Amino acid sequence: MTLQWAAVATFLYAEIGLILIFCLPFIPPQRWQKIFSFNVWGKIATFWNKAFLTIIILLIVLFLDAVREVRKYSSVHTIEKSSTSRPDAYEHTQMKLFRSQRNLYISGFSLFFWLVLRRLVTLITQLAKELSNKGVLKTQAENTNKAAKKFMEENEKLKRILKSHGKDEECVLEAENKKLVEDQEKLKTELRKTSD
Repeated sequence: MTLQWAAVATFLYAEIGLILIFCLPFIPPQRWQKIFSFNVWGKIATFWNKAFLTIIILLIVLFLDAVREVRKYSSVHTIEKSSTSRPDAYEHTQMKLFRSQRNLYISGFSLFFWLVLRRLVTLITQLAKELSNKGVLKTQAENTNKAAKKFMEENEKLKRILKSHGKDEECVLEAENKKLVEDQEKLKTELRKTSD
């Protein structure tokens, strides 16, 4: 394997390792968010988009080179299979076809996992933000619920007080009414006595 393909294969293995680490269930998204928000990442972020695009371009070029090699050795494969002039030429062509296919898979999966890794980091960051928003909204909802319960209890107390005062007032009004009726009767009797 040449140096460029060894580098791409190492890059592929590193990507697979990172994706597996990101998918571990016991590391919460908030922890990843803290890791992603280190000061070091903030300094690197200015170069991150350029580096990402550069790596994408390199992987696309290597992928297209591997596609070209596969096509080249696939067409040679049919020509040399019928040729009997060199007996080991067929095996040599098969070996080159195998290597070009291997390089195609390595560069293709490396390109694919690079895009998956970028999307995975974005999704983990968004999930961490949403979980923190969820916590804030949950505490706000609990506080609102507590306040609503408190106001409902105060409302019930006021209704009970009004009812009890209403009953007391009714009793007082009835007593006053009876007293007024008695006073009226007394006055009527006095009026009759004075007029007779």
